[in-house]
Amino acid sequence: MTDVLDVVWRLLAVFVAFLVLPLVVGQAEHKAMAHMQGRLGPMYAGGFHGWAQLVADGVKFAQKEDIVPAGADRRIFRLAPAVALLPYLLVLVAIPIGPGDAVGQAVDAGIFFVLAVMGVGVLGALMAGWASANKFSMLGGLRTAAQLLAYELPMLLAAASVAMAAGTVSLVGILDGFQWWWLPWQIVGGVVFFIAGLAELQRPPFDMPVADSEIIFGAYTEYTGLRFALFLLAEYAGIVVLSGLTTVLFLGGWHGPLGADGLGWLWTLLKTGLLAFVVIWLRATYPRLREDQLQKLAWTVLIPLALAQIALTGVVKVVIS
Repeated sequence: MTDVLDVVWRLLAVFVAFLVLPLVVGQAEHKAMAHMQGRLGPMYAGGFHGWAQLVADGVKFAQKEDIVPAGADRRIFRLAPAVALLPYLLVLVAIPIGPGDAVGQAVDAGIFFVLAVMGVGVLGALMAGWASANKFSMLGGLRTAAQLLAYELPMLLAAASVAMAAGTVSLVGILDGFQWWWLPWQIVGGVVFFIAGLAELQRPPFDMPVADSEIIFGAYTEYTGLRFALFLLAEYAGIVVLSGLTTVLFLGGWHGPLGADGLGWLWTLLKTGLLAFVVIWLRATYPRLREDQLQKLAWTVLIPLALAQIALTGVVKVVIS
């Protein structure tokens, strides 16, 4: 009975984090971009520092009419938001946030599990683009597929270098074996992983699949109301997941600097929050890449760097063994 209650408590905690953290990131994006770009609107709703902006957005989405295009495949059209969102909940279950067994559910092949499940989330955009009976939506879905094919490989190769260093593909095992001297020679892999993750999330400057100046809003053009809000929630949940995975794989997770591990899971949240801020910062700073630039970055820069990181990891493992 105790084991069952323990599992229920862990899953409940993950579910609460899944509901809260993406909303916090969304609110932070409103505020950060308001300051960075002089957009004062999000600073007024509710009085003090625009605290009610998130509430206002929720009410707005709830009041909008739920429209399904006449020519759409209704079942797939309605299912797509859930397919885009739920994989990030499953990934959060496997991310360790603290020492010992502070994880929803430890997975032996944690790296393979989280990367495979994150790839499933992209199917939501493909389903939305195909089912909408809209040429702009279909074009956005095809761009999503091309982007996934290009950036899945460098992301996997970068994660593989950390697995080589730790000698395990378990996320918990990687944190247990983490050493701070890994950081200087794994930093290239960390940058590759983070950039490739941004591209998979279709975040600026990699937002070609939702280029509003070209294809309206890509695969999500025909969505309104709460269904559209679910796609936005999936985007912010993806930011949390990407930042959390980068923290676990390359920044030591709950390990603090100079052996200061006493804060435990707070270190994980702090590092994840800082990386989420970097994601927001990039959106407010860099213009969208062209499609040819996006593909060139993946195939001629990130993949060679990831392969070089694996080679370096192999050399270091041989030298220290």
